[in-house]
Amino acid sequence: MRDAMTPSRRFFLFRRLPGCILAACFALLATLTLFRAGAAGVIHTEASEFSPIVVSEYGGERCMKFDGPLPLGRQTCIDLQDPDKMVFDYTRMMMSALFVNPDPQKVLIVGLGGGTLSRALGKALPGAVIDTVEIDPAVVKVAQRFFGYEQGPAQRVFLEDGRAFIERAHRDGQRYDMVMLDAFDTDYIPAHLLTREFLRHVRAILTPDGVLVANTFSASTVYDSESTTYADVFGRFFNLRGGNRVIIAVRGTLPDHARLRRNADAVAGKLRPFGIDVNRQLRMFSLDRDWDEKAPVLTD
Repeated sequence: MRDAMTPSRRFFLFRRLPGCILAACFALLATLTLFRAGAAGVIHTEASEFSPIVVSEYGGERCMKFDGPLPLGRQTCIDLQDPDKMVFDYTRMMMSALFVNPDPQKVLIVGLGGGTLSRALGKALPGAVIDTVEIDPAVVKVAQRFFGYEQGPAQRVFLEDGRAFIERAHRDGQRYDMVMLDAFDTDYIPAHLLTREFLRHVRAILTPDGVLVANTFSASTVYDSESTTYADVFGRFFNLRGGNRVIIAVRGTLPDHARLRRNADAVAGKLRPFGIDVNRQLRMFSLDRDWDEKAPVLTD
């Protein structure tokens, strides 16, 4: 998913680097060294009206990135030996939303990338309709050619800005059992997909038991305001933190741990092919409010 508005968003830079991230920094430096040594290679560059889409292979992985071949800020990676296995922790975190609603029949994803979530949900939920909104046709082309994404009657792509699609869905009375927000440009989440007004539209298209799942950063200058904005619209939400932060909210009432446990056990077999350990994911479900609750809500 790309941003139709394209204003500068350099204010979304990381606000802090906890000591626990130092190991990841060393790993990144090692990967950069591999690039300089020629151990990784660009296999394709796709022209786009937004920014070039670069596909590279290194370390047994194939990755998509906007703007260049270096690994920082990769949008999608697949394991070439096991394409179903999820490479990124945040995708496993987002899939654990099935602990809240284990059998969604209609899912909306904003932001295709390489199609990791769309493909996984299609396999885990063979009876469900998976709608994906992607603003950049070049991203769809790359996802199909290099990352195994396929469209079909139950796997549909809409070439449109995510907010425009959701606002129209609201007006038309459409409803989804699960909405996943995974839209990033080259800096962060597009600003028009972070506001109270936008999230109210998202909440309105959820079914009574519907679930919102949002991929965000675990450290950014807008972390506090981003959190207060979600809380303003949805009330309490699960705050899963790893390399990224994933917000899981509901239109109705959040399930207790016992219900999460039952649902996790029910979907464990479906999630195992993607490298998802449900016990590990369950431990990430937190209701802790680790932000300044007086931070201003983000608005249009």
